[in-house]
Parts: sequence; structure tokens; C-alpha cells
Amino acid sequence: MSLPALVVENVGKAYVEYSSELRRVARWFGASTKPKHEHWVIRDISFRVERGDSVGIIGQNGAGKSTLLKMITGTTRPTEGQIALHGRVSALLELGLGFNPELTGRENAIYSAGLMGLSRNQIEELIPSIESFAEIGEYFDQPMRTYSSGMQMRVAFSVATVVRPEILIVDEALSVGDAYFVHKCFKRIREFREAGTTLLIVSHDASAIQTLCDRAILIDSGRLMLDGDPQQVLDYYNALIAEKENSTVRTTRTLQGSVATESGTGEAQFESLQLIDADGEPAEYITVGQAVTLRARISIEAPIEQMVFGYMIRDRLGQPVFGTNTHHTDQICEDLVAGDIVEVRAQFPANFGPGSYSISVALTDADTHLVKNYQWRDLAMVFTVSNVAHPKFVGSAWVPPHIEVVRASTGSAGAPPSH
Repeated sequence: MSLPALVVENVGKAYVEYSSELRRVARWFGASTKPKHEHWVIRDISFRVERGDSVGIIGQNGAGKSTLLKMITGTTRPTEGQIALHGRVSALLELGLGFNPELTGRENAIYSAGLMGLSRNQIEELIPSIESFAEIGEYFDQPMRTYSSGMQMRVAFSVATVVRPEILIVDEALSVGDAYFVHKCFKRIREFREAGTTLLIVSHDASAIQTLCDRAILIDSGRLMLDGDPQQVLDYYNALIAEKENSTVRTTRTLQGSVATESGTGEAQFESLQLIDADGEPAEYITVGQAVTLRARISIEAPIEQMVFGYMIRDRLGQPVFGTNTHHTDQICEDLVAGDIVEVRAQFPANFGPGSYSISVALTDADTHLVKNYQWRDLAMVFTVSNVAHPKFVGSAWVPPHIEVVRASTGSAGAPPSH
């Protein structure tokens, strides 16, 4: 039985301050010296990553994600607990980490490749590939202090992935790249994943986590909050961000087996929610292009100055397909009082590809749920789209084209026709 790629057991990291350097040195030699101040940024985290798994790590800024990755890669040591890595690791942590700004991109690439354990002959063979993938032209032979953050990222990613690693660790490094190069990076990451590379990625990009990862881990205030399906963890994370003093985060299991997350302070609540067809009948199964209406009945439980209704349609992988709210459509409800009932009807054509889709809904006081979140319901309903009347197509959107095919005549002998 093969060893797992990574095992993290009861890991914690504390930054300590001592009243004197003598006490700090005494601690190195095992003396029981009480620090003047002790700040734990990570505490009691345990998880396991099998070979070939793809795991996303999410959490708010300051949650401890980067510190955790630094301990996993050996950049810093844990204060408590153990970490075991099995396999050759490539890591993209803090941008520019390990690069000398006075050296050129080429020189830094050679130096970094050497730290990865590559021989001089291997490095000489691979440098052209690194230069080609980075696509920074003559800057490759200029000092790195002249680089933009995006150019640094291009070189760092090109070096880290020039040879497929057994374990690839990425910490938000791709957030500074231009759209073209980020797409290029994700293409290589997907190829590595398909070839068996274990992936550990920290990202605020929900679509990247959903697309690349089989599993996600939520870190909050230095502790592991949730470990599970990416969509479940992302939904819980969004609810956690929205949670205020008087609100709660709840999870329930839907009839389809998915875990749905709900949160909110409760001043406004969904009384009923339906997807109906043109005849006003419930529409659980609909056809491509069919006109449907999302009908929400909302009860007001306490006085509120304004209320925004929003919804998001997602595909089966949790990727957003379409979303909007009544802030964007300039239809905010104002000066509501307890006992009011508000009904919202959103009519749209189901121009989606065949497959299953979910709808998440929200009641807030602004265009996002980050200020006042009255109620947020993920996976509030699920519907299925089938194609029964249109030519076959692939994808999640029905965007019918008008295609013209014109064959230019060349005459019987292949010469242009005479006039």
C-alpha cells in the first residue's frame, strides 16, 4: 500500500516574544521558558491527502492558510504537531520568494531549478522550455528588479512546473497574472492533475477551486472548520463571511444528497420559492429555451430600510451560470415593516445546455451579502434541462448561431470561372 502524499497531524504554529534573547536561546535547548507573549496563528489542524488528490484550501485573509503551506513546504517549522510529505514537491508561495532582484530572470531560473534538485545538465536542457513558457522576451536576461509582479509570476510558475512534480503547491501566486497567462497556467495544472500530480492550492477564486479540486478545506481563525465537497465548503464559507452577531449558519442535506447552507439574521425570510412554467405549473424538468419564472414569496419579520432580492443559477459542478439581483435592476424594496409580504417574479428563458442546475437565493440590504444578510439559501432548488427540440450542441449555454457556409466555385478545370 502506497504512502499518502501528505499527512498533517495536530499541527500548530505560534509566534512568541521573550523578555530577553537569553530566554529565547534557552528555549532552543529545551529549557522550560515562558514567553512574554504568545500568538497562535494555526492550532490543532489535521488532514490527509492521498496521492493524486486535488485539494483546495480557502479562508479569509489572516486565517492561517499561507502559514500552513509554509509549514508543509518546510519554509517554517510548526510549533507543535507533525507533517509528513511523500514525493517531489514544487511550490509557488509568496511572489518572488527565493528570487534575487539583482539577478536576471535566467540566472534566478537556473538557481531555483538547482534548489529543486535538478542537475546542471538537466537545467541546461530545460532553460529553453522555461524561457519559452514564461514569454517575457528580452526581459528574461534583465535584472528581476525591473520586472512587474506579473512577470515575476511568469518566471516562478515556469520554473516550478518545468518538470511535472509529484506534489504541486500553489498559494495565490496566480492572482497577479494577466488573463492569458493565468489560463495557460491552469491548463498546465489540469494536465498535471490528469497525469497524477497531487495538487494543494490556496485561492480566493471559487471557480478555480470547483474546477481543479476534488475536495476543499476551510480554515478560519487558524483552525480547520470544514473538510468536504468543494461546493459545500464554498457555500459554508460564503455564509460564514455573511454571518453577523445575530445570525447563524446552518447546513441541511437536500433530497438529492447535496449539503445546502443557509444563513441570515431573519428580518426577511423566504416563505416559498418556486420555478414555474408559462401555465403557472411547477417546472422541475424543462426544455432548452423554455420560458420559466422564478417566483419568491418573502415575509418581512421586522422593520427594514431596504431589501434586495438576488439569485444565482449554477451548473452541476457549482460553477455560476447566471446571477443578478434587484440592486442591479434598480428595483430595491424600501421602508418595509413587520407583516409585509413581498412577491418577486423573475422570468427568463432557460437557455441552458442539457443537465442539472441549482438555484441559490438571497435577501440582503445591498448589492452583496457582506453588510446585512437577512437570508441566504444555497441549493434552494434543483431543476433539470433536456434538449428535445433543438439541434445537438454541447456546453452550459444555448446560444443558437446563424451559420452560413459558402463554397467558392473554381470551375471545372480548377481555374477561376470566366465571366
